[in-house]
Amino acid sequence: MAGSGSGGTEGVAGGKSRFDDIYDRPDPRMYFGRLAPLEYEIPHHAQPVFRQASAERAAFDDGCPGQPAVLDVCCSYGINAALLNHDVTLAEMYERYTSPALQAMPTTELAAQDKEFYAERRRPDAVPVFGLDVAAPAVRYALEVGLLDAAFTDDLEQGPPGPALSRALAEVGLITLTGGGSYITARTFTALLDGARRPVWISAFVLRTVSYQPIVRALDGYGLRTTLDVSRTYPQRRFTDEREQRYAITAVRALGHDPAGREESGRFHSLHYESRPGAR
Repeated sequence: MAGSGSGGTEGVAGGKSRFDDIYDRPDPRMYFGRLAPLEYEIPHHAQPVFRQASAERAAFDDGCPGQPAVLDVCCSYGINAALLNHDVTLAEMYERYTSPALQAMPTTELAAQDKEFYAERRRPDAVPVFGLDVAAPAVRYALEVGLLDAAFTDDLEQGPPGPALSRALAEVGLITLTGGGSYITARTFTALLDGARRPVWISAFVLRTVSYQPIVRALDGYGLRTTLDVSRTYPQRRFTDEREQRYAITAVRALGHDPAGREESGRFHSLHYESRPGAR
């Protein structure tokens, strides 16, 4: 479950490249530096979608006290939290973390600057955001600079939530996901929903190379009805090489999708799913 499902060049899982080392760094500079040439962009597309879903969930009266929190699954360095709660764009984040002026800076100094940077850009409609990712250095940094209100490293593919995450789940009203569908299964979602104490909505961007239907069926068992945005697909990133592109084209065709103009043009594409109680 490490990272945001962004992929990379070291190691191969199911034909999709990945480089787990960018999630084990003490700050996000390598993450952005490695993903910049691949034009990893799905958080940019998710930004307005998650803001709308968060606002609608906050306005929904579920009879529970307090503002519902957002849980970003496979959150890495808190990219989605930064884009949700701050007046900043993904392009600005790339520019910041790949800037030559920041490359020699110690992590402690970068973290201090980042804390101030995001505090100055905090939106008045900011909501509590929790992060879940097995990459401990990444979530630790996001928590330190104020992007996350709480962070957890529980691997829900392997076992149930620990005590801290179990307590936090009582506050969660929206779960978000960008790309992590390549690495997690229905086990993670059922573990989260088993611990929920208020109605939970889910907004997920999932690569077209992956079937989301097992998760949809699991969510249906919790009374969540899933709708698919059929109006468009969302480009995620460029392929690392021809081998990865061949894998993606084969995978999307096997799932009944047409790769023309999308994967055949050199990029992974995602679909957007929304799951809400009783929605059809």
